[in-house]
Amino acid sequence: MSISCETIHELNSEARTIRRHIVKMITEAGSGHPGGSLSSADIVTALYFHVMNVDPQNPHWPERDRFVLSKGHAAPVLYAALAEKGFFPKEELLKLRKTGSMLQGHPDMKVTPGLDMTTGSLGQGLSAANGMALSAKLDNKAYRVYVVMGDGEMEEGQVWEAAMAAAHYKLDNLTAFVDHNGLQIDGPITEIMSPESIQEKFKAFGWNVIDIDGHDMKQILEAIEEAKTFKGKPTVIVAKTVKGKGVPFMENQVGWHGKAPTPEQAKEVIDII
Repeated sequence: MSISCETIHELNSEARTIRRHIVKMITEAGSGHPGGSLSSADIVTALYFHVMNVDPQNPHWPERDRFVLSKGHAAPVLYAALAEKGFFPKEELLKLRKTGSMLQGHPDMKVTPGLDMTTGSLGQGLSAANGMALSAKLDNKAYRVYVVMGDGEMEEGQVWEAAMAAAHYKLDNLTAFVDHNGLQIDGPITEIMSPESIQEKFKAFGWNVIDIDGHDMKQILEAIEEAKTFKGKPTVIVAKTVKGKGVPFMENQVGWHGKAPTPEQAKEVIDII
């Protein structure tokens, strides 16, 4: 697949817009999870603005591609993408985590247009994505299913039960991403409960495994296309990322896993993202 420089430029620009939304909405809320939202912004941008077949005017369209944000605490990146895509007004973003808002701290498919799954409790998203992908197989549907997981989430046992099931049922219509930024709420993943090697584990469980730079838009798109053509196995794209990507004082700093910037800090960086 040939990917034009113009397409890459447009997607990178959209990813920067998504990052600005993330900083603004978490600052306004006074709480949230900026680090992991920022690290997965390029992946989510590629999916919603180039890859996935979705219709903001018909969120429940049966033929749509499905997306599951298994690392539900990174909801701001998904909300920003949905607003930019036109699922709801962008003004809603500044109501993040407010009482009565459609945008709560973790995704709730019952109240937010465009969501395919309620998430938050780590380790469960891949199981849900498996069900969607298996349903497509049983119903002879062409839609594909995408799921984004955190690398700290790989410490959850349910992930590996789901990984085993996806390979067993040959869910080649399922593409998983691991946002491999190396940090979780308590510190480096290798010090808390190392899930490494994530790649070798998925290979052992029968998956097709692709390694990429999770901030290189061309690599992201090429990996997704490769996953589409790989038959007989689900694909996991292990994306090396930077926690807090795009905000210099947040990058690779575990303290920004779940802390909101002050208005002064946000103002300092919003124009350079």
